[in-house]
Amino acid sequence: MSKTPRYSYLGPEGTFTWEALRLVHEAKGADWVSVSHVGEALADVVSERSDFAMIAMENSVEGGVSAAQDALAEHPGLRIVGEYQVPVRFTLVVRPGTATEDITTIAAHPVAYAQCRKFVEAQLPGHIHSPASSNVQAAKDLIDADGIQAALAPPGVAERYGLDVIANNVGDNPEAETRFVLVRLGGHVPERTGADKTSLIAELPDDGPGRLLEMLEQFATRGVNMSLLESRPIGDAMGRYRFVIDLDGHIHDERVADALMGLRRFSPNVIFLGSYPRANGHRPEVPERYTDEAFVDAQAWLKAVAEGLPDLP
Repeated sequence: MSKTPRYSYLGPEGTFTWEALRLVHEAKGADWVSVSHVGEALADVVSERSDFAMIAMENSVEGGVSAAQDALAEHPGLRIVGEYQVPVRFTLVVRPGTATEDITTIAAHPVAYAQCRKFVEAQLPGHIHSPASSNVQAAKDLIDADGIQAALAPPGVAERYGLDVIANNVGDNPEAETRFVLVRLGGHVPERTGADKTSLIAELPDDGPGRLLEMLEQFATRGVNMSLLESRPIGDAMGRYRFVIDLDGHIHDERVADALMGLRRFSPNVIFLGSYPRANGHRPEVPERYTDEAFVDAQAWLKAVAEGLPDLP
């Protein structure tokens, strides 16, 4: 008998990561393991305590989640197998009976606080931010700590913990979304759907002039579009960076495979994070010269030339 799959996620119940995990059909009826940070979730997968981890990868307002990017770089062999987008909305909650003028300290996850900064600075000037490990934990910190008078928390948390809502939809951008990815240890990549994304991490060979351009040309010359390019410090010396990259396409697309081979020849360290279906279902328009057929035709032509056969039409 097969064991019940285990999924680690940034908890507790009610966080946006928890909401993302609810979108995974295969996770229904599985064991869900609440953890306190992204590194712990990925460590659960690496040690095989869990089969999957759901982690926040990118926010439409704040960009890439550096903790997730760094953790993935530190654990080669992890594979992204799914992507999920969750709208991000926040409420400002207080203990019953707390007046707005009594608020001096607000508990909030750092990413949540950054997304609500304009609102809280305008409505509560001079307040202090108390960092929380998750958006739901911010509400728990409010309950447990005497020095905290308010918290930024997801909708529904107030009812769960008996708190009062003094403001809804306090995010500075009403269209904010967070992109989550489902990660496992190794295994085959999901089948390509035509609406796919490939994620990877790469380093430059040295700090010579034009090296970043050379890396980007690996994709541009094959017609591969990038939807994400962010730098993260490697940590071994000042000025040394690795690049987190998302590509439109799948590793089984000829243009993407050719670009990855070119990148492997160029970069001293390439970490393949996975090819997987895009959450928004976007299908990139691929010019005719970059289709699978065009690459296969070019390979056939080269083979014919090398073997002394007549040129193909």
